[in-house]
Amino acid sequence: MTAHLLGIDGMTRADLEELLELTDTFAEVGRRPIPKVPALRGRTVATVFFENSTRTRMSFDTAARRLSADTIAFTAGGSSISKGESLRDTVEVVASYGVDALVVRHPMAGTAHRVADWTKASVVNAGDGCHEHPTQALLDCYTLREHCGALDGMRIAIVGDVRHSRVARSNVLAFTTLGAEVVLVAPATLLPTAVEGWPVTVAHELDPLLGDLDAVYLLRMQSERISEGLIPSIREYAADFGLSAERAARLPAGALILHPGPTNPGVEISAAAAADPRSVILDQVVHGVSVRMAVLFLLLGSGRNPADDDGGDR
Repeated sequence: MTAHLLGIDGMTRADLEELLELTDTFAEVGRRPIPKVPALRGRTVATVFFENSTRTRMSFDTAARRLSADTIAFTAGGSSISKGESLRDTVEVVASYGVDALVVRHPMAGTAHRVADWTKASVVNAGDGCHEHPTQALLDCYTLREHCGALDGMRIAIVGDVRHSRVARSNVLAFTTLGAEVVLVAPATLLPTAVEGWPVTVAHELDPLLGDLDAVYLLRMQSERISEGLIPSIREYAADFGLSAERAARLPAGALILHPGPTNPGVEISAAAAADPRSVILDQVVHGVSVRMAVLFLLLGSGRNPADDDGGDR
């Protein structure tokens, strides 16, 4: 792994498998009575979010603290950004506090790459516009791996607003690199214009696929897609592409149901489908902490024992 995690693009299968195998170690740490190790004691991790995301921020913060790292949190709301400070100035100020890693989330694609050019700290992309969200893809791969053993030969449908989804982009790269077949399921208005270059097949109906899937991944639908004229209505979208209890019942017995969260009950997934025994949505949340511990350790923990709890903070 390089000094940064800016995206799944460019990662090899060996890179992904190394990270997933290390995640096993930190998942075990999470099951201990005191889920904390001194692996990154003396290191400082800053979360620098120019876009709201309570779940991702909390997951990274929990991961850093379980590794005994110090943490700094920056949010754009009410900050010097509102007074006209530039992105670069903000990054350089936060980095000047002696941080070892910057976890960056920003609504503009490519921001994490720019930040990596401005600092000597390791940079982790926590979501940049419609580009990528690599740690979400990693935790999704880990969740599938935990339940299925491997992704080789799996048929996974990613359903919904693929055009605007950084999660979909990262997951397509990660799933296919690990040997899965990916089907994008969406109306034409919610597909990327250059989808022909993606290693996927495309379908515009969900129902014909249900009986032949190993996993179905529902993407969150934003209400602004109506005002943009990309879908006729939330109700019609749910009728055509939402995973209802009836549709979930038509999935194979071993098929898994995933969602990056938070869900819109009754839109991309019904409450009943989210509560189906095959739903692993809560597992995704739990595994997110372990995956992010693995990422931070790979970037900052050179020469240290990842799971050694000798002298750990109590």
